[in-house]
Amino acid sequence: MTKTRRTRSDSAKAAVQAHQNAAQGPIEPPSYVTLPDACKPFWDAIVTSRARDTWTESDLVTAANMARVQQALQTAEIGGDEHAKLTRLALALARSLSVHVTATAGRAANLVNAATAEREARQDDGDELIPRLRAV
Repeated sequence: MTKTRRTRSDSAKAAVQAHQNAAQGPIEPPSYVTLPDACKPFWDAIVTSRARDTWTESDLVTAANMARVQQALQTAEIGGDEHAKLTRLALALARSLSVHVTATAGRAANLVNAATAEREARQDDGDELIPRLRAV
């Protein structure tokens, strides 16, 4: 049995695919999935957190459920136990879809290093020969 290999993420082919994916914008839900308009911002955030060409039909159904749960958490006036249940469900769906922080941003140690570097860059007045981006 021949196994199909995925393209290396650091290849030129992967870079071209990434640009093509980004140019297409967020994936739309499958035609058989009803997604209320209020859930659309959550849907867009979910489906753009992973490479477009890695989504399956089944993943998209799960992503729609996650968008509904996140929208419910945002707007529902629910308390303690019900809120905790929805939060746990949202986290489980994120893990199922590999759109949780470790899958999308990396290990916690790497996040600390990135945050530290960004914080230091904000505080660095720099060298007059090296231009810095500044908020206007």
